[in-house]
Amino acid sequence: MSDPPELVPLGRTDVQVSRLGIGAWAWGDRLYWGYGRSYTDDDLRAAFVAARYAGVNWFVSAEVYGFGRSEEILGRLLPSATSTVVASKFMPFPWRLGRGGLRDALRGSLRRLGIERIDLYQVHWPMPPVPIETWMDALAEAVQLGHVRAVGVSNYNVDQMRRAHQALARHGVPLASNQVHYNLLERSPERSGLLETCRELGVTLIAYSPLAQGLLTGKYSKESSPPGIRAARLRGRLREIEPVVAALREIGEARGRPPAQVALNWLICKGALPIPGAKNAQQAEQNAGALGWRLTDGEVAALDAVAP
Repeated sequence: MSDPPELVPLGRTDVQVSRLGIGAWAWGDRLYWGYGRSYTDDDLRAAFVAARYAGVNWFVSAEVYGFGRSEEILGRLLPSATSTVVASKFMPFPWRLGRGGLRDALRGSLRRLGIERIDLYQVHWPMPPVPIETWMDALAEAVQLGHVRAVGVSNYNVDQMRRAHQALARHGVPLASNQVHYNLLERSPERSGLLETCRELGVTLIAYSPLAQGLLTGKYSKESSPPGIRAARLRGRLREIEPVVAALREIGEARGRPPAQVALNWLICKGALPIPGAKNAQQAEQNAGALGWRLTDGEVAALDAVAP
């Protein structure tokens, strides 16, 4: 029997989360993910309930996901489960100049989520022209005002993350997280030194697209490509991923685990917290199956050897 999911802190904060969360990019997204056609609000409610029942306690949204619908959907579900940890992100569009722009974005997210405080609030991208330090000053102020519990960034490289960490430290606020693209097919956080710098600074690395938008689940092949608009983007990678998926299957079969759970557990073994998407209860349950056990060092090394 697997051990029950444990909770770990986000960075050096008091926000405690399971080693795997649920990414809500697809919640409310009609164009890319097919919300309203291939899955409904009832499916998302079932995913939320299944994830919470399985011990997954946090969900990651953003103001731009589904043009705000992701936050609204999550907000409607929150009253059904206490102690749910909520993360969201604001986009530093060029017309958002300084603290006022962040305050407006934060108010909008709080309204859509139906809460008074966001557990983890992250800058979505390091976009000019506003300096990183200006956003960090505004986020520290939001913490001090009680609107945000912990501050994170997303898609920041090593130098940008160090700047954010230093700017927050001047206010006595830790940098909790950096949410980046990381999976067996996208290992730049390792090669760039970002993962190691996160360890050095005490910053949690949150891995988005941990299953490479479904490519690492084993359900797609040259004969069966992803549906909809995703097909054009992902079809060209199906041949190159065959050795990786074969290794995931081999390890999974020996353990009685599907490829997706092995791919997610590989990230957990690397020290990252993956946030796979879940559009229905079955996907949420499958994701949660990556918790409570660990790949051996040899299995991690075998996956490292075949991953690009």
